[in-house]
Amino acid sequence: RAAFLERIAEEIEARGAAITEVGHLETGLPRARMDGERGRTTGQLRLFASHIRQGAHLDVRHDAALPERKPLPRPDLRLIQRPLGPVAVFGASNFPLAFSVAGGDTASALAAGCPVVVKGHSAHPGTGEVVAEAVLAAIEALDLPRGVFSLVQGGDRRTGEALVSHPLIQAVGFTGSLTGGRALFDLCAARPQPIPFFGELGSVNPMFVLPQAMAARADQIATGWVASLTLGAGQFCTNPGLAVAIDGPEADAFARHAADGLAAVGPQVMLTDGIASAYREGASRVGAGQGVRALHASEPSGRNATPFLYEVGGEHFLAQPDLAHEVFGPLGLLVRVADTEQMVQVAQAMEGQLTVTLQMDGGDLDLARRLSPILERKAGRLLANGFPTGVEVADAMVHGGPYPASTNFGATSVGTLSIRRWLRPVSYQNWP
Repeated sequence: RAAFLERIAEEIEARGAAITEVGHLETGLPRARMDGERGRTTGQLRLFASHIRQGAHLDVRHDAALPERKPLPRPDLRLIQRPLGPVAVFGASNFPLAFSVAGGDTASALAAGCPVVVKGHSAHPGTGEVVAEAVLAAIEALDLPRGVFSLVQGGDRRTGEALVSHPLIQAVGFTGSLTGGRALFDLCAARPQPIPFFGELGSVNPMFVLPQAMAARADQIATGWVASLTLGAGQFCTNPGLAVAIDGPEADAFARHAADGLAAVGPQVMLTDGIASAYREGASRVGAGQGVRALHASEPSGRNATPFLYEVGGEHFLAQPDLAHEVFGPLGLLVRVADTEQMVQVAQAMEGQLTVTLQMDGGDLDLARRLSPILERKAGRLLANGFPTGVEVADAMVHGGPYPASTNFGATSVGTLSIRRWLRPVSYQNWP
């Protein structure tokens, strides 16, 4: 299996120019972004190859027999992780390579020993087809059964429903919207034999700017926030769409710097017409909230996204849970809380998130200690003095979180730990 993953990486690299060009034309993503994402995709394929060669994913455990133990002897017990079986993977709209046909879900499932059936995303079918050809070339080169990988293209939502309902499918990996993911999750649970659904459904990724950090570097934090908020037209599941700060002159300065920064950002092409339309609707929904005030407004049109910045007081925010829902695009909401107590209340009110960030300095440690035990129950990744866009593919990464960020809070879709989604433990007692 390791050789198979490495060969897929080689075949993708051999088609690099074609993948970049087709992906750029289909999605509007810059060619440099496509090149970088291709490197991430091949890198994670090779990472999983190395990981399974080491055998750590098997989690082998052995309790030797104790035949003389009293009052009862202990049998010989051996535990090992075994593959679940065929896995359905749904490609993501915003990552045509790294979360798609040969992306992290596919790589980890193949590494686990599971055949994969990918439902390609309609936003980039041509890119998916070229990558699938690379996988097929690897299968043929190593003389593997063709059924180890399949790509399903086209159709409407009934195609996806049929895929997750098929009795041979034993688990599902999904990256996409809360509405679509929840529908598939419910289908998986309603099967005669329910199966696990590992869905990454989105997140607003709040950033708490603590008082000392705000006083010391409001402009620097605002500049970094704008850059992260608008990266890739805001089409990242880790886009930090919410900033929480204590009201006052420092928050005023932060808001001015952020608004000025967003005003300098030009239109960016979004992935699909549907995503662009949903972004405009989301901006209108936030802007219509009670007590919400526009700090920077724009007029996006067609497939182009232009940024928005709104602000709202802590009481109004807490009274309107919809304001904490993700808007997929370059939109930021600044929540001005009255004091540290209200900041803690906002943290407590948060739904599950992929990430939470604390911007803090040395004088903020007491408040950070109050927030940390709350926030670690809300998110899969906690950041200090950084920005969440950019998810490192590594052993210690968690890309997941409590619902609605994902459907399984104990799993991750990035990093070597993601292979555990496609494995189940089997214990062998006195087995020869």
